[in-house]
Parts: sequence; C-alpha cells; structure tokens
Amino acid sequence: MASDNAKLLPFYLVIDVSVSMTGAKLEQANEIMPAVVDALADAPILSDKVRFGLIDFGTDATVRLPLCDLLDENVTLPSLTVRGATSYAAAFRLLRSEIESNVKQLKADGFQVHRPAVFFISDGDPTDRGTEWQDAFRDLTENFPIYPNFVPCGVDDANPKTLASLIHPASGPKAMQMYLMENGQNPAHAIAAIAEILISSMLASGQSLTQGSSGLVLPQKQDLPSGIAAHSSDDFV
Repeated sequence: MASDNAKLLPFYLVIDVSVSMTGAKLEQANEIMPAVVDALADAPILSDKVRFGLIDFGTDATVRLPLCDLLDENVTLPSLTVRGATSYAAAFRLLRSEIESNVKQLKADGFQVHRPAVFFISDGDPTDRGTEWQDAFRDLTENFPIYPNFVPCGVDDANPKTLASLIHPASGPKAMQMYLMENGQNPAHAIAAIAEILISSMLASGQSLTQGSSGLVLPQKQDLPSGIAAHSSDDFV
C-alpha cells in the first residue's frame, strides 16, 4: 500500500503499427521504449512519480506493455511488428478501458493519480468506417471523468486536420498541443524527435511532481527538436 501522499502520473504511448509503418519507421518506433527506460534510469527518483504503458494498433489494438514502473526488474519491453490497417477506434476504445482499470487499481493501492497523459503517434489517416473513430474518441474524452490529456503526433502521411481534432483539452489554461513532422523531413527521424519530446515531457512532469506541482508539462516551442513543429487546435480549423 502506498503512502497517502504518493502521487503518480500515468503516461501512455499509443502507436500506429499499420503496414505503412514497415521499415525504418517501425525500427525507430522500437527504439522509443528503450530510450524512455534509459532516461528514467538516469533520473531514478522520477520513476516513483510516473508509470508507463504501451498500446499499439493496426486493424485492432493491443496492450503491449501494461502500465508499470519501467525500472522494475521484471519489466520486459515488447518488440513492435506491423499488422493490418489503421483503426483509431480500436486504439481509443482499448485506451479508455485501460485508463479506467489502471486508475481504479492505483487508487486502490493508495496512490493519488493525476490525469493520465497520452502520446499518440500515427503516420496516416484512420481506416475506420464512417464516424466510428470520432465516436470512440468522444467516449474517451467526453462524459469520462478521468479523460486523458491527449497529445497527437503525426509523421509522414498523417492528416494534420484529423490529428488536430484529437487535441484534448483543445482550449483553456491546460490546452494540449499537437506535434507534426515538418515538410521534407525523414519520417523515421521525426519519430525519434517525437520520442525526445515524450521523454522531455515525462522528465519535466515527474520533476514537477517532486516539487509539489501537478499535471503534464510539455516542452516550450523553442525547445523542440528540429524537424518537428507544435500546433494548437486552431491551426487546422
């Protein structure tokens, strides 16, 4: 049982593994989790403040790494492989289920849980029928008390307007941002840059918790790696 004042911030990486990710993009995606572990190993005090989970999605969605302390010696990192189409809906439904279950368990274990953070990486448009993915996203973000702070990240052929609709919250003092590969950039290099942003955010957020603050901390625009631009929901209306 955790102490009464133990606070955690859950992070989820949700990553597209559809067939369009074949090759260098998938190879780079497989470097993200080891890089996250290395960053936490260099700042182990922060591992007491964050938990990390990994979901991938193609035609369906799968929990590849249940929410955990990445420095736990029993954790084994998965290897991503490509499969099928690009079902945003499957990803959103599974993410909602995982958040609900994980937060319930963490609270039962005595933790105070801050609003979860989601970094969602895709290289293309959803292949779901009709409004299926929009409906699933509303279920994840509306009428869901523990909705996550949702940070979409796009590379290659990802549709900026589609991803902009996933920024949540989209407005207000705690509005999130979207990160997009700039024109002419190498998609695999862009995925590596997004990993840098994720790690920077995780470390800054964990440090904020140790100092008594709360919530997801995103890097300032001037601190972003080259080849990636930050956007608000208003940029692609």
